[in-house]
Amino acid sequence: MRRRSLAVLASVPLLFAAACGSGGSVDTASSSPGGTVPELKVTGAANAKPSVTFPAKVVETSSYQVITPGTVGAAAKEGGSVVANFTVYTWDGKENKLAGSTYDEGGPQLITINDQVPEILRKGFAETKGGGRFLSVVAKDSVPAEQQSQVPPGQSQVFVVDVVGVPEGKAAHGTATDPGLKGVKVESPDGDAAPKLTTKTKEKAPKGLVAKTVIKGTGPEVKSGQSILVQYAGKIWGSDLEFDSSWSRGGEPIMFQIGTGKVIKGWDEGLVGVPVGSRVLLSIPPDLGYGKDGSGDKIKGTDTLVFLVDVLAAY
Repeated sequence: MRRRSLAVLASVPLLFAAACGSGGSVDTASSSPGGTVPELKVTGAANAKPSVTFPAKVVETSSYQVITPGTVGAAAKEGGSVVANFTVYTWDGKENKLAGSTYDEGGPQLITINDQVPEILRKGFAETKGGGRFLSVVAKDSVPAEQQSQVPPGQSQVFVVDVVGVPEGKAAHGTATDPGLKGVKVESPDGDAAPKLTTKTKEKAPKGLVAKTVIKGTGPEVKSGQSILVQYAGKIWGSDLEFDSSWSRGGEPIMFQIGTGKVIKGWDEGLVGVPVGSRVLLSIPPDLGYGKDGSGDKIKGTDTLVFLVDVLAAY
């Protein structure tokens, strides 16, 4: 369903990073066995891209410091997921360049806390709840031994991480109703089990966008510009061919910004205003999908797309 993907920042051999939150400065007190946190000053309003003032000497030992512990929900656990904003700097003692920030890339990102995330960052996540912020220096000693030669000497990465929240649940819960779209069938099991979407039909596809509520959520309505966490399945009208599904890829939700052109128009138009916690059926004509060129080997320019979307959270 994506028309374009968000830029992913790579720092050290990382696949992510995060930043935001209230201003503050980091003391020199040690917060981890990785070393003493250097005198890095973090400034910036809450929920905005922060700035960092660097001392002249680069510290090449990893460390972390919780600036604000946060008060919303629970901290992320090993193997779980967390939604976070991040800003990353390359600390070289000269230019200390901004490597990237989610504030410039379309909103927070969903991060899985696993062994691909350096331990020094996992420690920060373990101590920071929603609304909190931590700072981490990710240095050469956080990189696997076989990759340490790839790290330029005299450099460390500085992460300012703002934890937005920890997602709960993997499916929309509630009483399901028949969406009432002739030619399409939806089966909604209990709990976090994947729903079943069937689009094998001889019925003609609707000419315009159709959005039908299967389960009505009780959360706030999704606003344009928010990042939403969803599960979804996508099929071709008439053929029942599944061309994409988060459920089929292991059942892990994904997140993206809505209402700003980051996804196909049918999603932007059909999901803004939907209450969080809802399951929504979307029938999307070609002009609101991938257009006359289609997408990949499965989607033709004349295909109507049918999506079943669970809106789990909005940030």
